[in-house]
Amino acid sequence: MIMAEDLQQQLRRTRKKSKRRRRRGPNRVLRKSAYYAVLTAYHLARITPMWALGGFVRAVANLAFLVLTKRRRIAIDNIRHALGDDLGYWRVLNLARRSFESFLLAPPELIKHRSQLLRADAREWMLRRYPDLGPVFQKVKDIHEASGGCIFVTPHFGNWELLPFVSAAFGIPTVIPVRPLDNPYLEQFVYAGRAQSGQIFVPNRNSLHTLQQRLDQGDSVGLLPDQSTKRGLLVEFFGRPALTTPIPATLAIMQQRPIVVIACYRTGRLRFDGYASDPIWPRPGQDQRQETERLCLAMNREMEKIIRLHPEQYFWMHNRWKRYQQTSRRERRGENEKRISNID
Repeated sequence: MIMAEDLQQQLRRTRKKSKRRRRRGPNRVLRKSAYYAVLTAYHLARITPMWALGGFVRAVANLAFLVLTKRRRIAIDNIRHALGDDLGYWRVLNLARRSFESFLLAPPELIKHRSQLLRADAREWMLRRYPDLGPVFQKVKDIHEASGGCIFVTPHFGNWELLPFVSAAFGIPTVIPVRPLDNPYLEQFVYAGRAQSGQIFVPNRNSLHTLQQRLDQGDSVGLLPDQSTKRGLLVEFFGRPALTTPIPATLAIMQQRPIVVIACYRTGRLRFDGYASDPIWPRPGQDQRQETERLCLAMNREMEKIIRLHPEQYFWMHNRWKRYQQTSRRERRGENEKRISNID
């Protein structure tokens, strides 16, 4: 009887394992297929001329613009609210379409620059090829050294993936929190590529303490703060309240370091220029809630400046002004205070 019961238990366990394998099997196959597809695209991009890659990206972007109706509507709505209806329908439509193209151009541009950016003389190469970048990133380095590390923030604008390589070439050590990919094979591939820049990448979940430690050691922090988040503070962005992460402001207040908005944007095919704001310093002895909101607003204002220069290079298809629940103004203020106190 005992043997029969043991056998039944073993059979149950075997069935459960086989069910788990069936659930995992297709998922694993899909993940590996995606990984090999990306790997193939990566190697094809390396040997394909940029003019051909640009044409391919433009065709894919146009197709995505037509097919992804939800993202197209979000992009058009965001541009209208941010830049005004006086642009005209066709101008707004063209900006939205080019926003798709700008987003898809970032990976092949990085692939094409990769070998040069990893050279020992990467800085000299960049100064020869992009002379306008020199003064911008020398300013960035001066701010970094004068403040003993600072909080660099950049919007999803132009080619933000180039910034870790550029800052490494100029000798600016930076730690960057990133969201791990759901596909472990792609995550390993992407992480290995990013780590070659010489910068430190850490998982973004519960990373505040790590970022504080790196700032204490004299490193800078790099953040992408322009996406909607449930735990954000409602701060104005392009004239509308948007949920904004308080992490840059919190780090600035806790560590007494400045926030600096930087960006790398296109001026032509494989041609780039840079932008660096003046440092936004926290004011000591101020009410923490008010100072956090002031820093977030100042940061958003600086990001607006650079986005307005080249609106076609911004990530408009993201639902930046997403609301997770409707609240009154008094309730929003109470929520902001609660979120700040929780971070503290």
